[in-house]
Amino acid sequence: MIKKYIALAAIVIIMLLAIVISLDILPPSTIPLDSVEVTEYQGQKLSSVNDFHENSIKGPQYVNITSYHLEVDGLVANPKNYTYDQVKDFQSYQKVVKLDCVEGWSVNILWQGVLVKDILNEVKPLATANTVIFYASDGYSTSFPLEYLQNNQILMAYKMNNATLPPERGFPFQLVAESKWGYKWIKWINRIELSDNPNYQGYWESRGYSLSGNLNDSFLK
Repeated sequence: MIKKYIALAAIVIIMLLAIVISLDILPPSTIPLDSVEVTEYQGQKLSSVNDFHENSIKGPQYVNITSYHLEVDGLVANPKNYTYDQVKDFQSYQKVVKLDCVEGWSVNILWQGVLVKDILNEVKPLATANTVIFYASDGYSTSFPLEYLQNNQILMAYKMNNATLPPERGFPFQLVAESKWGYKWIKWINRIELSDNPNYQGYWESRGYSLSGNLNDSFLK
């Protein structure tokens, strides 16, 4: 008799679970989890998040995403102050790009993010603007010619290998500065400024590194 009651109770529980699932009744605290990091993409073997070396100027930054804003200002007709989700509302792109560090190591990563030039198109750089300066939450900065970002598919990434950037890798956004040395790949981006100063020197540039950061040139001035 007891076994019958146990079997009946089990059936009732299963039926209740089926109803909850079919009605999509979930606790309000339930959030989707990131995809597992992929190790291969279209036949290309990918490096792991763990293959990076920690060499930031103040250690990993832990950004509060609820209060985060990306400020885009300077010599623009339409300055903006984006939330994290508003940046992600731009068209998303992904591609594999290799990062080469001046320390001698490199990683091959599948990046996903938005094109910097799409953001620039929305803020409308003034005719006098020729330089784009990126700033990070740890005080780091670096710059690029405006035409480099307008004429190339340069991503500001929020995912790597199909998973959201961890704090160590630049969450919420890291620049995927193709054809540039790793010190130009700024992490924890919180501001983009349009400037008319092509000689602006960021953190490492002011310490003897090349302003252009081109991979086919020495990283030293």
